[in-house]
Amino acid sequence: MSTSIAVAGSILTDYLREIASYPQEGELAPIHQIRQQVGGCVPNVAMDLKRLDASLSVMALGRVGKDDAGHFVLEEMKQAGVDCSTVSITDDHTSFTDVMSVPGGQRTFFSYVGANANFSFSDIPWENLHVERLHLGYFLLLPKVDQGEGRKILQEAKRRGIATSIDLVSSSEGNYASLLPCLPYVDDLIINEVEAGRLTGLSPTFQNMGEITKRLREEGVRQHVIIHAPEYGVIDSKQGFFSLPSYRLPSGWIKGSTGAGDAFCAGALLSLLRHQEEMEILKTAQVAASMALTSSDAVSGLCDFEEAKQKCASLERRILC
Repeated sequence: MSTSIAVAGSILTDYLREIASYPQEGELAPIHQIRQQVGGCVPNVAMDLKRLDASLSVMALGRVGKDDAGHFVLEEMKQAGVDCSTVSITDDHTSFTDVMSVPGGQRTFFSYVGANANFSFSDIPWENLHVERLHLGYFLLLPKVDQGEGRKILQEAKRRGIATSIDLVSSSEGNYASLLPCLPYVDDLIINEVEAGRLTGLSPTFQNMGEITKRLREEGVRQHVIIHAPEYGVIDSKQGFFSLPSYRLPSGWIKGSTGAGDAFCAGALLSLLRHQEEMEILKTAQVAASMALTSSDAVSGLCDFEEAKQKCASLERRILC
């Protein structure tokens, strides 16, 4: 039987709308190009996992609508080899994000929660969930999950002997404290440095990472606290605290940053599924994140892990002060 994982939670489509500049209030700005692509934890992480290791059995769990956007994201996942047979098809509109993008400039995001708003415990086919691991994300973007369904899902997974992991979004208004009761049912917490700082109330500097990971493990994380930042990754477990500088990427390598965090998460999950040690988890995750940066969308930059590892082999690493 192949190694198996279910990726549950946020499913949406992104509409990338390219504009020359942002208009003043009340003015019009023409849209020069529109691209549709997958977004959210489930499509990004699930498709990344299949690209990194085609032998994995990857199941998607979430909610989409009976609309073109829902059909699009399901077809994209199916073509990547992800099992979508248990995704709930609902009367709600498929969740989406409008991304207004100025070439060479910052992006602005407008998100509609849609079908994701009602994702809950009942959307998971527990009696048919024969997987080694359940990954749930994004917290702070799934209203019912944030209001208690997340803890219920994680508790049930642990009761059934399924390893658990979660991630979240960097919400400036999110109730980070609501996540803390979930942590005793989380084997592996995979987040970025901003989210780690908000969860603990500490400044998310590299110098504080040891204390931040210690506090999160004291809150109940069972196995690994894994944190990624542009300059480094860190991991804390019963084996100790480990850090690894990120690659120093050459000019022209970065085509876009969309999905780099999800790719890091997918790389970490791949390594966890392979039961690898702490430094190998960080190395695998950083290879995946670096490859994600070679594409403007969230998933196209990923490839088979051995090939990705070779592409990154000559890269130098940053020096952390």
